[in-house]
Amino acid sequence: MTTDLSFAAFDVETANPKRGSICSIGVAIVRGGVRVATHTWLCRPPAPIGEFSPYNVRVHKITPADIAGQPGFAQRLPEVLAVIGGLPVVAHNAAFDMDNLTRACSFTGTDLPDWMYGCTYAWSKRQLSLEKYRLPYVAGALGVTLDDHHHAGADAAATADIAIGLAALAGANSLADLATANGSQLQRLGRARHRAGR
Repeated sequence: MTTDLSFAAFDVETANPKRGSICSIGVAIVRGGVRVATHTWLCRPPAPIGEFSPYNVRVHKITPADIAGQPGFAQRLPEVLAVIGGLPVVAHNAAFDMDNLTRACSFTGTDLPDWMYGCTYAWSKRQLSLEKYRLPYVAGALGVTLDDHHHAGADAAATADIAIGLAALAGANSLADLATANGSQLQRLGRARHRAGR
């Protein structure tokens, strides 16, 4: 049983290769081992790094026109934090998502969220034997649906379901237990982060 398995899965998309250029945020909420909600937001990236690169647009299909009328990152973040509340957080390649969040907060003078977080990429490498560990490969191995890769909400939902699947395989009843089962512990945002590849 995974009745205490409650957490938020977090994913960002960026406007360009510069860390912090967040233009979309996805969050999926899991309570009692069940994914109960998925959210997606658009936002304007921090102004100093707000340009859109053709490559990133091809990947996630978000254009400058799509975010023109959206709040800036700093204005959008409180809504994201309200949804996550006090839940621990997981991301697939947490190093990427947490570094982007850290740098976006730095660019905008915004306080970093006080999160405990883990990395499904790192845990997948410990628990599964795959050729590659990017999100589509891990999702496929665990029978998780990934509807629209590089859509922040879809990626967050898949990450949530991957964490649920890994927890079931490990017999873990919480996100902290899942980290322990993989020889690690949840990290606090702003401190040492996982090294992983997206």
